[in-house]
Amino acid sequence: MGSVRKASAWLGLVDDNEDERYYDDDYSDGTAPGDAWVTDPRVKVAPDVAVEKGRRIGTVTPDSFRDARAIGELFRDGVPVIMNLTAMEAGDAKRVVDFAAGLIFGLRGSIERVSNRVFLLSPADTEVVSGEPAAHRSDGFFNQS
Repeated sequence: MGSVRKASAWLGLVDDNEDERYYDDDYSDGTAPGDAWVTDPRVKVAPDVAVEKGRRIGTVTPDSFRDARAIGELFRDGVPVIMNLTAMEAGDAKRVVDFAAGLIFGLRGSIERVSNRVFLLSPADTEVVSGEPAAHRSDGFFNQS
């Protein structure tokens, strides 16, 4: 609402119905109870049920370096973060990786490259288990020889 309209509403010259312009009683936001609510569609976080059980992983696909804050906030809260930097310019991607390296150093976490320009940031209390391909396993599972 503009300052003239606010002043007019304060003086009672016009109706102060700005809020009614933006809300419709028939509006449904489409979220069911328990759905995660995130303002940035590039950030995905598990619902509250996963939070209670301590099983959450955040995925962030930043467009520029200014989106690094979302990565830092999730990681600072103890959430493992998958950074997908494929949509970024090479220079900004390098800056985000440098930022992530500072995060993991400061919070005693770890960083692993998942694929080209995709990284996993793991907090200190998270164990990353890398699975061996089935052909190299020695426990006999799917061992046809």
